[in-house]
Amino acid sequence: MMLNIRGENIEITPAIRDYVDKKLSRFDRYFDEELTARVNAKVFHDKQRIEVTIPGTYMLLRAEEEHADLYAAVDLVIDKLDRQIRKHKTKVNRKLREKGSLKFMFAPSTTEAAVAVEEHENDIELVRTKQFDLKPMDAEEAVLQMNMLGHNFFVFLNGDTNKTNIVYARKDGRYGLIEAK
Repeated sequence: MMLNIRGENIEITPAIRDYVDKKLSRFDRYFDEELTARVNAKVFHDKQRIEVTIPGTYMLLRAEEEHADLYAAVDLVIDKLDRQIRKHKTKVNRKLREKGSLKFMFAPSTTEAAVAVEEHENDIELVRTKQFDLKPMDAEEAVLQMNMLGHNFFVFLNGDTNKTNIVYARKDGRYGLIEAK
């Protein structure tokens, strides 16, 4: 895998470059083609952020993580990318096996552990279905309801627009709003 590393407020040392290269090289087994990974390392006052983007022919993999230690952030982002790749690979290979006529996008896994993980990821199990009435309210009231319930998202009917909206808690401690068209 080709590597393009850029640092903001940090000098990319050979040790950092080698560590990232070593971690990303484990993804070579998933792809037949040569990919280029773009890595952006940013340093803030008390935390380090690592962003990795891997553009492929039929997909775009992207993950970012923050941590006090840059190497720990790299490990976390690699774990995220690994989950994305395995999930996508499983879905693509399952669809292609059903059709039977297209070339597989990913190289086949050879280890028993990889096969076991892929089989486990095929099992999508809905463990609970919940129905409820949407109450008209504004976004601020929805955030209060979400926090009161201890959830990380809340679905509500926007009283101003009469459309279904979702508020959610972001990793940075702030809140987001999703509005349906």
